[in-house]
Amino acid sequence: MPDATLETVLDALWPPGLPARMAVFAIVDGARDERIYAAVRGTFLFKDCLYSGDLPWQLQMTAPYLVQLEREDRFTRFLIGTGWGSSWATFLRTETGIKQLRRHLREFLRVRDESGRRLIFRYYDPRVLRVYLPTCWPTELNTFFGPISAFITEGESPGEILEFRNERGTLASAVKASQTKL
Repeated sequence: MPDATLETVLDALWPPGLPARMAVFAIVDGARDERIYAAVRGTFLFKDCLYSGDLPWQLQMTAPYLVQLEREDRFTRFLIGTGWGSSWATFLRTETGIKQLRRHLREFLRVRDESGRRLIFRYYDPRVLRVYLPTCWPTELNTFFGPISAFITEGESPGEILEFRNERGTLASAVKASQTKL
């Protein structure tokens, strides 16, 4: 990824004037690439698996992980530089700590279909999130966003950065484009 594009994504995650109390997190999808699990394990950033319990190693390697990012950290730059455009992660901004955020995000991992069967909901996949959010009713948006100020994710087109916000039950979205293709 060109440095200018990496900086564009970083600027979208940490826009000018962002309050110091606002943290940036990534929900990283370990199932997308075999390099992800090792990178998550190797970072010193605050992190936690969204799945709980004693997981078999195969599930540990493919599970979603919540990671609190720092703009200049090596992991952050690896995640964006290597994974942007490959649906490795969904990003978000919040004033909530990692434990409370994890608790909130875990609520949406399982859903029921029309027949009552329990299914895994991979909302943290950018391809799923950008289709799901526009279908939500106001109460669903309020519940799903909870303490989250914004979700930021890659768009369908290369170089497209999507930002979703909940404005009193109405989905607000912004599209930013990089000068170069990702």
